[in-house]
Amino acid sequence: MDSSIMKIFQKELTCSICMNYFIDPITIDCGHSFCRPCVYLSWQDTSVLAHCSVCKGTTQQRDFKTNICIKKLSFLVRKASLQQFLSSEHYRCGLHKETKQIFCEDDGSLLCVRCSSAQEHEAHRHRPIEEAAEEHREKLLKKMHSLWNKSCENDRNLNVETITTRSWENYVNLKREEISAEYGKMPPFLHDEEQHHLERLQREGKEIFQKLKESKAKMAHKRELLRGVYKELKEMCHKPDIELLLGFGDILDRSEAMREHMPQAVNPELSGGPISGLVEKLSCFRVNITLEYERANSHVFLNGDFRSLSVGCDSRNEPHTAPRSECFLAWGAQALTPGKYYWEIQVEDSWNWAFGVCNDYWKENMNVQLDEKGLFLLGCAKNSIHYNIFTSSPLVLQYVPKPIGSVGVFLDYEGGTVSFVDVAQSSLICSISSCSFSPGLRPVFCCSHV
Repeated sequence: MDSSIMKIFQKELTCSICMNYFIDPITIDCGHSFCRPCVYLSWQDTSVLAHCSVCKGTTQQRDFKTNICIKKLSFLVRKASLQQFLSSEHYRCGLHKETKQIFCEDDGSLLCVRCSSAQEHEAHRHRPIEEAAEEHREKLLKKMHSLWNKSCENDRNLNVETITTRSWENYVNLKREEISAEYGKMPPFLHDEEQHHLERLQREGKEIFQKLKESKAKMAHKRELLRGVYKELKEMCHKPDIELLLGFGDILDRSEAMREHMPQAVNPELSGGPISGLVEKLSCFRVNITLEYERANSHVFLNGDFRSLSVGCDSRNEPHTAPRSECFLAWGAQALTPGKYYWEIQVEDSWNWAFGVCNDYWKENMNVQLDEKGLFLLGCAKNSIHYNIFTSSPLVLQYVPKPIGSVGVFLDYEGGTVSFVDVAQSSLICSISSCSFSPGLRPVFCCSHV
């Protein structure tokens, strides 16, 4: 091939980010191609829109497939560069005066064909240099993929830990206000119990806050370590074939060790703490709620980072693992008028449920977004190995133990409050205050796992 044409060919197969021949090339929306690791590292801190480094076009694409054609062409251009490199006198066998084109896997050396068949090497594993180099690159890319998944998992945990740490003090103060408000409705002789309750809450809050800070620091440190090793693997991938083979060493073992001992997110949970006589007091307002099972196959949907959650029918009509009879969305048969009401819901040890009250408008909706107005719910959704307890209006995570058995719902229509109680513990789970109720207020219950 003409040298000028070869230079153009090489240029077109060069990543504009790292200025090396492509490794694991991907093509983004605008049509430009880059090394996958270069895109990952460039876009790691970009949450939504990312920009092409060539045309500055924006893209939301994240699920990339390897461009097989460019990958094969990159292999060919590396092979051509290798042959040119091996033509120098330095890579000629001193004994046979032949070009060293064979890589010995067992002792990691370069050999000419005649040396590879000599007695001292004949039992060893031999490969052409370009094939051995590509095989090593594939091993590196496979390890990089695994390492990147761990890095992304750590980033997600770090993001959650950061958000929780920022809001933790306000959350604990809000819980103190809720507990104090509840004790304010109880007999004065419970004053000492209230003080012990609030002191324990404050103490637990400080201990958990310290754990969150330590966890966040460990994750931030791990993030830098993981990114550093990923960059090292990337740089090794880009090395010329001979440098890659002779410098490979124990890099895979070291990167595998980095995947171990990942920092685990703190599961912040404030103990409930019983309030004497709470359930008995609320039971004075007990009513029987009749539910209309209007919709089957309804669910609580929760995404991994808790930024969106919905309750309602699955409009896609896709199959689910839970039996159809265990998935439903039910509404109160009668609308609630101004007054005080208390009823209990059996949740046992289930999850993926949400219940409370909502304005009548939502009865006609096929899908209810929990971050919208008019919904006053307590819910439980399983996320990884933990259970997320949350309330709506606004959508807030509640760092309390998952209730088991019965949960009491207390509605104070005129007071604009909905409270949820762990009946077995006689403890306040949370209260939603300053609620804006409208005529047609109804109980609602959704469950998608029993």
